[in-house]
Amino acid sequence: MSAELISILVLVVVFVIATTRSINMGALAFAAAFGVGELVADFDTDTIFAGFPGDLFVVLVGVTYLFAIARANGTTDWLVHASIRLVRGRVVLIPWVMFVLTGALTAIGAVSPAAVAIVAPIALSFAARYHISPLLMGAMVVHGAQGGGFSPISIYGTIVNGIVEREKLPGNEIALFLASLVVNLVIAGVVFVLFGGLKLRNDESVTETVSVSASSSASSAVSASASSSASAGADADEKSEPEGPEADRKKDPSKEEPSEEPADDTTRLNPARMATLAALVALVVAVLAFDLDAGLTSITLAVLLSTCWPEDSRNAVSQIAWPTVLLICGVLTYVGVLDEMGTIDWAGEGVSDIGVPLLSAVLLCYIGALVSAFASSVGIMGALIPLAVPFLAQGEIGAVGMVAALAVSATVVDVSPFSTNGALVLAAAPGVDRERFFRQLMMYGGIVVAVVPAVVWLALVVPGWG
Repeated sequence: MSAELISILVLVVVFVIATTRSINMGALAFAAAFGVGELVADFDTDTIFAGFPGDLFVVLVGVTYLFAIARANGTTDWLVHASIRLVRGRVVLIPWVMFVLTGALTAIGAVSPAAVAIVAPIALSFAARYHISPLLMGAMVVHGAQGGGFSPISIYGTIVNGIVEREKLPGNEIALFLASLVVNLVIAGVVFVLFGGLKLRNDESVTETVSVSASSSASSAVSASASSSASAGADADEKSEPEGPEADRKKDPSKEEPSEEPADDTTRLNPARMATLAALVALVVAVLAFDLDAGLTSITLAVLLSTCWPEDSRNAVSQIAWPTVLLICGVLTYVGVLDEMGTIDWAGEGVSDIGVPLLSAVLLCYIGALVSAFASSVGIMGALIPLAVPFLAQGEIGAVGMVAALAVSATVVDVSPFSTNGALVLAAAPGVDRERFFRQLMMYGGIVVAVVPAVVWLALVVPGWG
């Protein structure tokens, strides 16, 4: 049995044990990386650790740290209320607002994980507050990011178009962008319908929450005024009564002007919340305008906020999603061992040697989807598109359609909890059973892996586009 096949079988065993024994899959994956790396591939420790995703570790820790502080000082609650006012209580629009927002960020140049890191914590805080399915909200955020991810000026679009040009293949930047946008938009629509999105429009409680929050102080003032009037009794009758609006308010407590100070503390901006909002804006600017690392930037901003308001952030470090960090880093370390062993290239080359172009095409799409669910989407696209060159050169398959199918297959699965985007969604969800949410994301990612590559192959490759 070849070393590559053994490494794949060990990965299957890791999945089975983690699922049936409720052991953190990341811990199992670290053990598997050590066993396979040392005993099968004869790697030293440095080679095994080379696959550890240090950048993703910092992103997960930094973003969850910053938003733990934002939750502790009430900034996320304020953002939720502001979002409700923006859509005038129509919660049905919020998932689509998040879809458009992340899509716009990636379309103008944000790296997909950076856009998800910015939007997901706010979106999922909103979902927790108003009982929206976290899977629905997380999927809308990720698919929005991927929908805009292949615009001609985006990171993904630039990379793929550069590979196409380097390999001297026919290309079409607009077709690539529209293929990703349409596929992710359709998936988002299906998820929206299946996970309760249509029911949100009949939920009047949110509109009532907004109006009650705004008018609660008025009700308190009315009650206080009525109580005061009743206790004063005859004394008020003996005094001369002033004329004008003041007299009207005393005679009729219902005309009492509402207090300008809202009773609900979540609607007020205090210095800590204003500073946190400024930090979130700084995160967006740093990532998009200056191309700074989202994780390091988040940790720096979180430390500054903690220094200024230590009472709000005392427990923030303990709220970092450490089980999720272990899970993702362990699995990706093992995938790094597979990559170093050549297992991924071995599988791709085996498919390319089949000799039936259409069959090779659909298998490459599935390999791209499956591997990308655990590894870098950009890395997979960079490996698979060159592998497709030999049978694209035969002229039996359109290059434009094949490149678009590979690109979509390798990125649409990023909702998997093992990918960067899926991990960010899992880590950002407040008030959920993380093990259950992890399984939901894993099942949803599995369905996407099983269905989408075949669909895009039928739609883009079989007709021979390009």
